[in-house]
Amino acid sequence: MPKIIFKFDKEKDLWNIWDTCNSESIFGRDFKKGIPQRTMDLCKGKKFEEIKDTLKNYQKKIHSSALIPKIKRAFNDAWNQINDEYFKRLEKIMKRPICCEKITAYLTILQRCPYKPIKDNPSFFVHLFGGIPSVMATIGHEVMHIQFHNTYWEGIEKQIGKEKTEDLKEALTTILNLEFQDLWIVPDNGYNMHKELRDFIEKQWKKNPDFDVLLENCIKYLKK
Repeated sequence: MPKIIFKFDKEKDLWNIWDTCNSESIFGRDFKKGIPQRTMDLCKGKKFEEIKDTLKNYQKKIHSSALIPKIKRAFNDAWNQINDEYFKRLEKIMKRPICCEKITAYLTILQRCPYKPIKDNPSFFVHLFGGIPSVMATIGHEVMHIQFHNTYWEGIEKQIGKEKTEDLKEALTTILNLEFQDLWIVPDNGYNMHKELRDFIEKQWKKNPDFDVLLENCIKYLKK
């Protein structure tokens, strides 16, 4: 079975902070809220290399905490309890072999957890201060995105374009509530702007839990 490799990389966390400060809202959610103003002032409109050392100094106390290795170990231990069952279900539901042998989960102090679906080196972030159930749900969510990108994205984007494919990718995670929630208890709520599409997906899945058929119906729905 594929494995999730948990890492804490200070520079990657700094990059996520800088990138979040310079990002637009994502599907109607602004992850910049809660970032200290001095951090926003430092990062906004600047190149990462320009501000990296100062930002590193800002985060020194958190980044040197002795709790971080313990948190990383707790996430790893919790995920290992469900790793094989999660990937077995995901492969069965999405009807494609899992796209990679290992995926790296980087800890970050922010709630924004972007992912990179690069097939030979996929990765995503998990929230350092998140509770174990929430972090397990984040992993399930982001890995489903990575699998979608590497198996279905290209063909669907040709039919409905990048923006609607992004919406579909996000909305499909409502399936996690129907097929995976017993693994981590907490729900995958998604974004408010995708509620109608998520409701449509849920109804279609309950009628016929076939991922290929579901995608065909979703493409028709999004073409309207």
